Amino acid sequence: MRASRLLSLLLLLQTRGRMTAPELAAELEVSIRTVYRDVEALSAAGVPVYADRGPAGGYQLLDGYRTRLTGLTAEEASSLFLAGLPGPAAELGMAEVAATAELKLLAALPPEPRSHASRMRERFLLDVPGWYRSADDVPHLSEVAEGVWEQRPLHMTYRRWGRKEVDRVIHPYGLVLKGGSWYLVAAPPEGSPRTYRVSRILTIDQLPGHFRRPEGFDLTAFWREYAKEFRERMYTAEAVIRLAPGREDMLAYTMGSDVVTAALAAAGEPDPEGWRVLTVPVESITHARWLLLRMGADVEVLEPSDLRVLMAEAVAGLSKLYG
Repeated sequence: MRASRLLSLLLLLQTRGRMTAPELAAELEVSIRTVYRDVEALSAAGVPVYADRGPAGGYQLLDGYRTRLTGLTAEEASSLFLAGLPGPAAELGMAEVAATAELKLLAALPPEPRSHASRMRERFLLDVPGWYRSADDVPHLSEVAEGVWEQRPLHMTYRRWGRKEVDRVIHPYGLVLKGGSWYLVAAPPEGSPRTYRVSRILTIDQLPGHFRRPEGFDLTAFWREYAKEFRERMYTAEAVIRLAPGREDMLAYTMGSDVVTAALAAAGEPDPEGWRVLTVPVESITHARWLLLRMGADVEVLEPSDLRVLMAEAVAGLSKLYG
């Protein structure tokens, strides 16, 4: 375990340059004191790692030092073939490059890791889009990806919600694939980053020159925060419902497993008949009516009264329709 951690520490310093003890501790999920001991162990083994003191200090390797301890285990090599994503690679215009890289990696591996990797490719498949929907049509994805990679400003015509078309000059920071849909994280020349759905880009043109990517911009951290804020904005109201016993899975399928898991954790004990009272977030009263009608008689809306009235009206209309 320690040998693996020492190698990870060494590779972190080799790939990222100077890092502080707290940064190394966070990456390796150990204490700062453990980092101190590991650095001493590397130095004792002859690895030229040294420390700079002060607020901007940290550990780093002597310039030009490179370790050759980069061999892949069978499991590590196998995991790489789960990241191939042939569909998205083709959308980015990199299908041939990705296939060639895969062949080169297989050819370079020793027999045992190669066998593991081949079995992984034969037995596991990642299909990104969800059921009952196809992936977005993204004819301009390769041009957007080139702008991201080359740090080229772009001029685009974009279709917003409500089918309104707008012109934008943007600096593209990164691309995210979420549930079969591509999203572009970009910012105006003077402004904060935001997200654009790539399938809504109608035209795209590269502009001359290059832009400077903001120092320290973290695409993963930005997307996590954006997703969190999106969920918070999406849920604008709450509904109090009674749920029939044994229907938790159906409600989770209808409203989302995260929502229902949190609601169940906060709920009280079932009544003598096994029904439970839950408070669930909803996008709107109208949307909640549409979702909860799927549950039939397994859900009763208690609050708000407006939603209860809408449910009663819908049930009365169904009764009239079916006699």
